Amino acid sequence: MGLSALLATSGVLHFVAPKPFDSIVPRALPGTARQWTYISGFCELAVAAAIAHPRTRKVGGLAAAALFAAVFPANVKMAWDWRHASPAKRAIAYGRLPLQAPLIAWGMRISR
Repeated sequence: MGLSALLATSGVLHFVAPKPFDSIVPRALPGTARQWTYISGFCELAVAAAIAHPRTRKVGGLAAAALFAAVFPANVKMAWDWRHASPAKRAIAYGRLPLQAPLIAWGMRISR
């Protein structure tokens, strides 16, 4: 299943190459950015596993939608931090914002 693979890949990247994820963790969260990177990576792996298994797919879809909504503030932070970056970086950062809506919808579709 595509969403499961996407989440699993992203989840693994949180552990293999955490620095880019650390940089977009909102400062208002308690604890360190690395802790949040690992927590979100673990959550992505758990949701990927839930979606992959037929018995937990519906709950996994809801969890995916919730996860994509929960990480939206990180995308906003990235867009804000990169507002003066190169046009390519700005395009990436700003492009991530509207991408959350179809990802949330994808999770909701899986939950049905």
